[in-house]
Amino acid sequence: MRILVSGTHATGKSTLISDFSLAHPEFVVLPDPFELVDDRGAGSFVSQLRVSAERLLDPDLPGSVIAERGPLDLLAYLDALGELGRSATAADLVRREAPLTARAMARVDLLVLLAPTPEIAVPDEEDPELRDAMADSLLDLADDPDLTGGAEILELSGPPSARLAALESTLRR
Repeated sequence: MRILVSGTHATGKSTLISDFSLAHPEFVVLPDPFELVDDRGAGSFVSQLRVSAERLLDPDLPGSVIAERGPLDLLAYLDALGELGRSATAADLVRREAPLTARAMARVDLLVLLAPTPEIAVPDEEDPELRDAMADSLLDLADDPDLTGGAEILELSGPPSARLAALESTLRR
């Protein structure tokens, strides 16, 4: 089972993955691609998208994986930058990177979408406007089966324990 936990910044992805991995040590955890990239700005999102796609496409990727962020997340950030008028090249980047995103997402079994919640406050320096725009874009992109590759989609909300319980319940089915 390959699980991808997606969502804008400060939605509890790391918490869910940490809680899940404690109960499922057989799953390999792939960290947020942000931790693996040095670029900044729109270029950073493209670099992260490519890193996240390459690791999903790796033929040696184990069968039991839970990943923080995937190419769909980064495509949503690029789309959000364009929607906010912050990048003149965002629309072109989205078009260019969509095929890679689709190929990588075809390797995902379960796409877990975490929405922003009022319980997690985002300070101004963490760009709440971009956070909200990305969350909207991610939901729109997740509705496109050509981009999600047929992955089952699970939208989670609520406190961490409820999110983990819902994920566990989905896996038992």
